[in-house]
Order: sequence, then C-alpha cells, then structure tokens
Amino acid sequence: MMSLHRSHLAPALLGLMVAVTLAGCAAEKPQPIPVAVVPAAAPPPPPVALAPAVIEAAGAYRAYVQRAAQMTPVFPDGASVERALAEAAAYETKQFSRGSIAYAALVALQSPNFVAGVRTYAVDPATRRDLAAKLAADPYYAQALPSAASAAGLISATLNGDAAKIRRAGELMKQAAYDVQKQKWSMGAVPQPASRLAQAKELSNRQLTAAMEESAKLRASVSGSDPTLLAVSGEAMEPPYTMAVSRGLALAALAALGEGEDEARSLSLLEEGTSASCLNLAKLNLYQCLSVAKPYYEDVFCIGQHILLDTSQCVAKAAGSPKTSAIAEAEKPPIGGAAKVSIAKP
Repeated sequence: MMSLHRSHLAPALLGLMVAVTLAGCAAEKPQPIPVAVVPAAAPPPPPVALAPAVIEAAGAYRAYVQRAAQMTPVFPDGASVERALAEAAAYETKQFSRGSIAYAALVALQSPNFVAGVRTYAVDPATRRDLAAKLAADPYYAQALPSAASAAGLISATLNGDAAKIRRAGELMKQAAYDVQKQKWSMGAVPQPASRLAQAKELSNRQLTAAMEESAKLRASVSGSDPTLLAVSGEAMEPPYTMAVSRGLALAALAALGEGEDEARSLSLLEEGTSASCLNLAKLNLYQCLSVAKPYYEDVFCIGQHILLDTSQCVAKAAGSPKTSAIAEAEKPPIGGAAKVSIAKP
C-alpha cells in the first residue's frame, strides 16, 4: 500500500467535510476517511489524554446518576420527604449536560478499535493538528472515523442505561406518592412552602463534584482500561447521531489523537443546547409543581415526575438510538401536568 503523504491526505479530509456537514447532510452516510499508513521510522504519537476539567465534568454527571438511581421511596415522615427532594434537585442543568458528553467521550475511549483507528492519524504532526481542528469545528466529522459506529453504539447504550436507572427510580417514587397516603402525616401541609421552593432553586445552581476515588477511576479510564464504564454492551450504531453522541465521539477522537489536553477546545465540545434545554424545562416543571403542592405526598409526586422521570427522558433523548437518533433533536419533552400536582387518593 502506498504511503499517504500530507499533500494527499489533506484533500481527502477536505472532501469528506463536504459529505458530512453539521446540518443539511446529517442523514447521508459519510464516506470513510482514507486509512493512514504509518511510516516505519515515524516517532510514536502523543499519549491518549483528556483535560482534567473534562474528567471532572464526567465525574459530576456520574455522581448524580448513581445518586438518583439509588434513591428509595421509603418515607417515615415529612422531614424524610424534604431531604429526598433536596437530594434529587441538587444538580445544575448545564453542568449535567456537559458532564453527559464528557462521560460519553470516556465511554468511547473504551472501544479499542476506535482508539486504534483514530491514532493512525496521530503520527504525523500536521495531519494530527489538521484533524483535531476539523473535529473541534464540526463534531459530526467524527462519525466518519474508523469504527465510529461501534463507539457510538457504546455511548448510546451506556447513556440509555443511565436513563433507565433514573427512570426506574422515578417510577418507584411516583408510585410512592400514592402509597404514602396511607400514612396520616403525608396529608399534612408542608411548612414554609416558599422556603422549600427557594431551596430547590438554590440547589439547582449548585455544582456537583465526584468523590476522590471516583475521579481517580475516571482519570485511569482515559487509557481505555475500565470496561465497567459500559452499562450494557452496545451494537454498532450508524449515523446520524444526536448532538450529544457526536460531541462525545469528537472529544474521544481528540483524546485519541493526543490533542485532548487543550482545555479550551475540549470544553467547547461539551456545549450542547438541546439537552440543556430539555433539562431546563424539567427544572421549570419542578418549580411549577412545588409552587402548587401542599401536602407532603404531592412533594413525593414532584420528585418522581419532574426530577427523576423528566431527567431520565432528557438523558435518553441525548443518547438516541439507531431508530430514533435522527428525530430526537426535534422532539420536545412533554410538560406533563406540573400545575395539576394533586393526585387521586386511594
């Protein structure tokens, strides 16, 4: 096979950019990027790396998912309901959205074929910098990289697994809003409802942090050494992908190129408006729910529906699937009766 010199590789990459665009041509199957041939005497490429701020963002996302999934709807009194409300509400939507993309990148790095394919472009410095710039400018460019479909499938399956965990907790919590009414205290009015609403809003602006041991584990996973990041095995997923999946792939590709420690460029890939808007709507629904909720059992309903279930829906939409990723960005999450919080008594 003939070596691909820079003069040959650059036109091929430029031609691909015409086929894979950010908006108009997302439904077209991208043409494969020509395979890079490594010269025998080439120096080793830079190591796989991600900026610490990206890993911190992934840790914050994972910390909330684990916390939400472990919530149990067992309430002996009103104070326990309010503690659960405070615990569930404590995430900031932009940080959560960014963290899901950062975590998606770590998941993609667990695909050895994807990492190996991307690193064939990391040997030549000019080629490496050129590809990194294209990925930063257009994250959808990553879908044409070798084994991108396999890595995208891992991302989608893992984020959908996270959504399922939160959704299950939400379903149990919502059911508890009915079951808890058998206890007399649940019919009592929540004291100082305005303060409770203000606290939920304050907690929604609080930044999350991961435990030190969890952060260390995520740092180690950059090298692709942590299969436990994968919630489920994922099948190859053909494009088009959601913005979250595409940005996670692009960020993982930057890391595989050895260009992921550029913090400004890496953090720019975490900015994605669709997921953040979905999460903001979930929070607005929560505030509306709490503003009209009076007895404790209605607060339990607000937790189940407008924190856990609405949040899980946003994660699932960001994850996409082989059948729904093309339309996920256009769908709006249902508002779902936030102003009608009162539920039927058993």
